[in-house]
Amino acid sequence: MTGIIEVATRTAGRRPAQTNSDFTDLARLVKAAGLMRRRYGYYWTKLIAVPLSFAAAIAVFIWIGDTWWQMFTAAGFAVLFTQTAFLGHDAAHRQIFRSGRWNDWISLIIGDLFVGMSYGWWQHKHTRHHASPNQIDADPDIDLPVVAVTPERAARARTPVMRWIMSHQGVFFFPILLLEGLSLHASSIRRVVVRDPVARRPVEIAFLAVRILGYVTLVFLVLSPGVAAAFLAVQLGLFGVYMGMSFAPNHKGMPIVPKGLRLDFLRRQVLMSRNIRGSRFIDVLMGGLNYQIEHHLFPSMPRPHLRRAAPMIEEYCHDRGVRYTVTGLWESYGIVLRYINRVGLGERDPFACPLVEQRASLTA
Repeated sequence: MTGIIEVATRTAGRRPAQTNSDFTDLARLVKAAGLMRRRYGYYWTKLIAVPLSFAAAIAVFIWIGDTWWQMFTAAGFAVLFTQTAFLGHDAAHRQIFRSGRWNDWISLIIGDLFVGMSYGWWQHKHTRHHASPNQIDADPDIDLPVVAVTPERAARARTPVMRWIMSHQGVFFFPILLLEGLSLHASSIRRVVVRDPVARRPVEIAFLAVRILGYVTLVFLVLSPGVAAAFLAVQLGLFGVYMGMSFAPNHKGMPIVPKGLRLDFLRRQVLMSRNIRGSRFIDVLMGGLNYQIEHHLFPSMPRPHLRRAAPMIEEYCHDRGVRYTVTGLWESYGIVLRYINRVGLGERDPFACPLVEQRASLTA
């Protein structure tokens, strides 16, 4: 891996005028095609559908009453929360409105009040990820508490239990996602109560309190304690799995680069991201995250335009020798599992094959 990174480091600085203009030229083409135009009808429909869907789901939940059949309702809530979180993701990236203030408030209402995830926590973490995807000591998404995505992270496992888990993390990856929903809520609460800067902290605390305490109270008022506990476990578990399976294919298993490596914006975003091919059903299922390359290049591009932008951007990258990675959904999960398992087993150079394949792109 070191040799390939050295090649990347040397070649990243070549022809700066041309590489620096690559994204500018692409942005001009994308804007001329109308792909940055707002889609108010699309998003207003979704914004109106959110409270109506929640009201309907709560009404069905209360009507069904205290029964184990509510486990199916829990699965429905997990899907509803995840799809709503996708909409909050769009708002946080300024995809919905031109006004930053409007997008911020929509993110707060959707994220904190409806989903129970802090917008301030997400913004702090996700902004750094977009700035430096898959860059060591810069991208928080590759510094995970349990799953190691770099050999250095795997080597830091101190206890025998953690070393054993990481050596089998390919097997445990999806089961671990069952705890991701709980982790997202806990991280959100932690962020708004600590002293780190958070804009509109009182609003976030109020919204999260109403959402989390109100939701748990409703569940225990309608269901008996045992059924209620099982309901929350199923809902949180499936919510975490759905969220994790939507975000995992995007970057894991793609090249990881050292913090000091300098790449122009186009290559930094494209080479570290992976798209998932599929029908419009996949677009809905993954909330547009299957167009990760387009999203990283143009974070404020409205979700409905991503599908149209993908062929244009793929052709543009191909013409410039920049590798544009696309796989099927199940294939991507196989790549992720094999990759993290190799890292967990202690291989010091798990990226050799992917990075060798990137040599032509980085030296173009």
